[in-house]
Amino acid sequence: MSQRFIVIIAGGRGERFWPQSRAARPKHLLPVVGTKPLLAQTLARARGLAPAKNIFVITGATQARAVAEVCAPFRLPAGNIVAEPVGRDTAAAVGLAAALVGARDPRGVFAVLPADHVIRDTRAYTADLKAAFAAAEAAPVMATIGITPTEPATGFGYIQRVGPWKKFGARQVFRVRRFVEKPALAIAKKYLAAGDYVWNAGMFFWGVPVVEAALARHAPELHAGLAPVRAALARGRPLAPVLRKIYPTLPKISVDYALLEKSDNVVVLPSTFDWDDVGAWPAVVKHCAPDAQGNVTRGRALVEQGKGNLVFAEGGHLVAVLGADELIVVHTPDATLVCPKSRAQEIKALLKRVEAEKDGAKWL
Repeated sequence: MSQRFIVIIAGGRGERFWPQSRAARPKHLLPVVGTKPLLAQTLARARGLAPAKNIFVITGATQARAVAEVCAPFRLPAGNIVAEPVGRDTAAAVGLAAALVGARDPRGVFAVLPADHVIRDTRAYTADLKAAFAAAEAAPVMATIGITPTEPATGFGYIQRVGPWKKFGARQVFRVRRFVEKPALAIAKKYLAAGDYVWNAGMFFWGVPVVEAALARHAPELHAGLAPVRAALARGRPLAPVLRKIYPTLPKISVDYALLEKSDNVVVLPSTFDWDDVGAWPAVVKHCAPDAQGNVTRGRALVEQGKGNLVFAEGGHLVAVLGADELIVVHTPDATLVCPKSRAQEIKALLKRVEAEKDGAKWL
């Protein structure tokens, strides 16, 4: 029997949550929703699916220390927290994950999970993921969990399913017809009405041989580039020097483009659990208890004669909003953001201006 593994991808900068989110402590290391960092919440859910020795976290070099601090209560072996020296998107991370898992069990089956999603129904989540694992163990397929859409969202990719493939317990798994990129609103409405599309949440399940074969076929440059990593792991050599040498040379491409969109052995399990990727500040509101005027505050913050505001204050600093509606106000010890909720997606563009300032890097 092959072993089951969990690989959590904890990279990215979480720019839309600036100024709380920074390069060294981005969104997944913050309690954006709840009282614990999103990574800690993801690790807590993972414990129901694999033992600590079979849980890996792949992160970036600038975040490695903070990630290790969050992982400490979960008692992951030190070698299970792996830092990429530079970001090379998700295909490289998946290839690295296959090498790490393959060194432990050449026929191991592993899940790739994002670190920064909000999921409350742990029971349904665990049942769905166990079914997805079973699908990946039953045949040489790439299994994914698709989020059942609740609105015609334009910020997510979509997966179109076709006829049923296999059933695992009460969970039905379907064949995949295609992956589609983030659509315009009119197209998203058609997808929602059709009923055979789900959101692509970036949750994948596959055996090491399946991933290695797909990389060799569809992304041969990346597969060859990771050969020194596989060799170092096979010989028990330190991994960090190898990663520093080869990672900057790897192609930068997402696993969706590199593998999934080119493969004909992909299956999807529509989710039964609640899910939110909490992509920007306005998404936090629905996870908080607002006051009578719809204001959400955290820390020493208050709103007078205003409605629908999100006001967060750190460090004991009092932040007061008077006579304003639908604002985001986030105060940290060294930076403060004020913007309309409707323009929250433009924070990434704002950060380009911040970076261009003298000493701007210290605020990123």
